[in-house]
Amino acid sequence: MPRSDPTREYAWNQSEENCLIGSIVQDEGHIYSLAATNDLLFTGSDSNHIRVLKNLNEFSELKSNSGLVKAIVICREENKVFTGHQDGKIRVWKSSHKNPRVYTRAGSLPALTDVLKKSVKPSNYVEVRRRRTTLWIKHSDAVSCLSLVEDQGLLYSASWDRTVKVWRVHDLKCLESIRAHDDAVNSVVAAGSGEGLVFTGSADGTVKVWKREIRGKRTAHSLVQTLLKQESAVTALVTSHVAVYSGSSDGAVNFWEMGEKKMLKHCGVFKKHRLAVLCLAAAGELVFSGAADKKICVWRREGRVHTCVSVLTGHTGPVKCLAVAEPSGGEEEDGGDGKLVVYSGSLDKSVKVWRVPRHQM
Repeated sequence: MPRSDPTREYAWNQSEENCLIGSIVQDEGHIYSLAATNDLLFTGSDSNHIRVLKNLNEFSELKSNSGLVKAIVICREENKVFTGHQDGKIRVWKSSHKNPRVYTRAGSLPALTDVLKKSVKPSNYVEVRRRRTTLWIKHSDAVSCLSLVEDQGLLYSASWDRTVKVWRVHDLKCLESIRAHDDAVNSVVAAGSGEGLVFTGSADGTVKVWKREIRGKRTAHSLVQTLLKQESAVTALVTSHVAVYSGSSDGAVNFWEMGEKKMLKHCGVFKKHRLAVLCLAAAGELVFSGAADKKICVWRREGRVHTCVSVLTGHTGPVKCLAVAEPSGGEEEDGGDGKLVVYSGSLDKSVKVWRVPRHQM
């Protein structure tokens, strides 16, 4: 059971400074993934459990025998939670309508029925390593990242097997497999139906942009742009309302904006971390970067200039994941105080909760 360490370490003060308001230590494992929705926080670790916290207290747990949980996304419309694992599988969970504390396994991706159906035809097998083949609908290595396009009912999974797969949420069918990179895919971010763009970042040092088309019951993705080619691995991606950001193993963050002819243009790079950037998050004009140097940098955007306005410290291990809770109605629903809740997960086995002003000075 996670213990509070304590639930509230600091009270919010009257100054407009960042504030640590809670820290939860999970003795059972290092934190690799987070997902936040409303008042619930899902935490994934290298143990056999996915913890669900409500107001920093134990609320529920999802029991899995798969070990390391590398990614979590929440599909509210379908009342489903998807988790990506080191064993190459994506597991599906549903909460009970009668008791929201109870989560049960609703299947896995790919579904067993699809595996059996596809396994009959030799043409459904692809080579993944020398003298080793597998079905194209299956990941053959760790699932590193998940991204949901809820208005299209699509789920994207990125893997160390160099592919990105596209899944239909309502029936859990694999629609497409994209051989995206020449090395492990570390991140995938899919934009909504309006843009139809998908961004992938890889250990091969590239960031790629893909265009999604819906063709009947299938999807088709085509490569439209390669944004970055570098020696350092791309380790994290995030999109904001105006830009795309990538974090790298050299500690740098690059960003792009949409330019002429709907092509993305490189607009700069900023760096403060000494070690690899492992996670990124964005909300409004703020960008958050978590790194192997145990720090979280808060960047304020003004035009194309990004200023590090504060550094959140307290973790004793690499910061592996970030999640920002932003009220859906904006500042008015937030009581007008303009504060965000930021969650950070670390390999020190803790999740920390921060209050961060939207308008940093």
